[in-house]
Amino acid sequence: MIRFTIGFALFILTFSLKAQTIMVIDKTTQKPIELVTIQERGTDKGAVTDKAGRAKLKGFSTEGELIFRHPSYRATLIKYKELVRMGFRVELKEDITEMDGVVVSANRWEQYQEEIPQQIVEFEKEDIALAEPATTADMLSSNSQVFVQKSQLGGGSPMIRGFAANGLLIVIDGVRMNNAVYRSGNLQNIISLDPASIEKAEVVFGPSSVVYGSDALGGVMDFHTKEPSFSDSEYLGISSGGFGRYSSASGAISGNYNIEFSLPNFSSFSSVSYRKFSDLRTGSRRTDEFPDFGKRLEYIERQGNTDIIVQNDKPNIQRPSGYDQYNVLQKFKWRLGSFMDFSYSFHYSGSSDIHRYDRLIEKENNVLKNAEWYYGPQLWQMHAFQSNFTYPNTFFDRLRLTTAIQFVEESRHDRRFQSEILRNRKEKVNILSLNVDAYKSLGFSNELYYGLEMATNKVEFSAFTENIMTKEIGALSTRYPDGGSDYSSAAAYLSIKNNLSSRLILNSGVRYTFTKLKSKFEDDTLYNFPYNEIKLSNGALTGNLGLVFNPGNGWKFNTLVSSGFRAPNVDDVAKVFDSEPGAVVVPNTEAKPEYSYNVEYGISRSIKDKFSFNFVNYFSFLRDALVRRPFTFNGQSQIEYDDVLSNVFAEQNVGEAYIWGVSLYGNWNIQKGLSMNASITYTKGEDKINNEPLRHVPPIFGEAGMSMTQGKLTSSFLIKFNGGIAFNDLAPSEQAKPHLYTADGVLPWYTINIYNSYKLSDYYSINFNLENILDTHYRPYSSGISAPGLNAVISFRASF
Repeated sequence: MIRFTIGFALFILTFSLKAQTIMVIDKTTQKPIELVTIQERGTDKGAVTDKAGRAKLKGFSTEGELIFRHPSYRATLIKYKELVRMGFRVELKEDITEMDGVVVSANRWEQYQEEIPQQIVEFEKEDIALAEPATTADMLSSNSQVFVQKSQLGGGSPMIRGFAANGLLIVIDGVRMNNAVYRSGNLQNIISLDPASIEKAEVVFGPSSVVYGSDALGGVMDFHTKEPSFSDSEYLGISSGGFGRYSSASGAISGNYNIEFSLPNFSSFSSVSYRKFSDLRTGSRRTDEFPDFGKRLEYIERQGNTDIIVQNDKPNIQRPSGYDQYNVLQKFKWRLGSFMDFSYSFHYSGSSDIHRYDRLIEKENNVLKNAEWYYGPQLWQMHAFQSNFTYPNTFFDRLRLTTAIQFVEESRHDRRFQSEILRNRKEKVNILSLNVDAYKSLGFSNELYYGLEMATNKVEFSAFTENIMTKEIGALSTRYPDGGSDYSSAAAYLSIKNNLSSRLILNSGVRYTFTKLKSKFEDDTLYNFPYNEIKLSNGALTGNLGLVFNPGNGWKFNTLVSSGFRAPNVDDVAKVFDSEPGAVVVPNTEAKPEYSYNVEYGISRSIKDKFSFNFVNYFSFLRDALVRRPFTFNGQSQIEYDDVLSNVFAEQNVGEAYIWGVSLYGNWNIQKGLSMNASITYTKGEDKINNEPLRHVPPIFGEAGMSMTQGKLTSSFLIKFNGGIAFNDLAPSEQAKPHLYTADGVLPWYTINIYNSYKLSDYYSINFNLENILDTHYRPYSSGISAPGLNAVISFRASF
């Protein structure tokens, strides 16, 4: 009888546990925690909490152990017997005493910075609003840890660890923006993103090809736009906001309006932005050695049927440089139950014509060379559909599917001084991509990240000349093969995080990528190619191995060995006669991927609300780099091009280079509401074949400042600085552009800036910033336009 009673009781207990509902709450706030994964240790049985923090434990063993995981909380292990005594009510504590924030860039899923061996810089929404950046390029340069070059006002090409343009990867909401015609020079595509809709951004420094694939040689810029949220009640929730902004240096007027609708299982977010820039005014205070450097003394106007050189009555106004830009973002999100949600995103960006200012100040025989040189409207459109599944099973705990299609349209237009012929070249790129990203916990100590990526680019080109007087249309070679090009890739990756102990974490990963390119030449009337088609296939294997040691008291030591690659794209292997003075570039059908190998270590210390610093030292070696070198076309090293006998060049895998650098960042909270911060970055790079400096290595740069918050007022005082580079120490490609530099090369500079934000109420705030208070004239390294002079920025923000 006793045995029967005990057995019956155990049966009832087992049955009740299998049908038992568990509740997970925050220990501090006592609020339910949604999307906590609950896994039975050593099995594939699992559950996920709903928005009420509840989950049913079906099929769980009464003798097992449960692992509770959530990105914002420490993983917790609880035995079933303890769970019964707790009444199936679990309290998780958010242990952030010695941890940095949660980032999503390292493995495409949420992780704490203290678990990641890479250097990552975050841009939070509040920091972006205080800086009041005019464009996303300005946003990246706002904390002086990313260097940005500009060839024109409507541009911005980030430089990270000696890489730029197609050596860096841009990701927006999990979708790569880089396409088949991203070139190795400077790119302005980053400005297609709207800083007003960015909720958070992260820059991953160093090769990140294991998770992100081709182009992530120097780093990844990962942007996350505002996600619509679900309502906590059954009623419709509505919130909206926006701002108006004025900037004096460029006469820029910009504004944004956004609105969000929320229901328990459906939400929507809409955002519209517009920016209008006038010609940029540069600083008037110049060094004594170069009093006229950067002055726009004259420019070309079309008066009647003649090009006229006009004397500029305001030489600090860089004419012409103004442009317009507009952005639209629409997101819908809905969920089915507690474990599945879907979202659709629509991004659109467009601009007016953008004057290529650096080409408009070029001279030939001491006379302005170009009457016109501008980019046509820069158009970018993206549709993305994303599915998220969060129910643990044998294969994954979380799964994300992202399908996207992008449409890109760009064009170039130029006309020589006194010429009637306007040359027009246009490129259209359609990109279709699919990303599958999965996360799986392996017991209590290990986590697996894996996925697939597929993308295809279809590129179309057109070109023609137009006589601006007679409107006669003529033939012109396209920038890329006139028959169009197809570029596709397929990849698989796997990354593992092993918690070797409570203080030691091992991160490792591997990726294989296959790329295929096909370009067709149809019209042979302009140039007689020895082939009518280019076909290229390449495979690339990359990996990383990183170790993180957290001994306690906020210390973190990390080391990382990683590799990155960039597969040759259409711009590398199929560019058609991109002219430079006395040189033409021809296609190369033998190009292979270029690789970067990186070793780095870092030391950081974080004391909550008191002090933090981060030091990183790295060394990168670039092998099989695609560089422009002498070549032959139809067996000839020189050909006639534009009536000029020109040397023949092509992009070839003959380059080797090393890049070495250090960065240091520190923050000290002196007392409540008062803090100091400083950062400095130094990079050195050299082409090992020719012992020459690398093009995308800026001089030493950084900032130092102090911030104060007193009641409703937040103020920051900031000094930004850059070192110099002697002209003879510039890369050869930069020495070939003497009109961008002084006779001594790049001059060192610094600016003094003040940023202020005052909160008028819970709904309204006003920002007033003074940038470059001393009105210093300076031109950032490799830039074709001088930086703004004294700039007063005022904005009014509202949220309801």
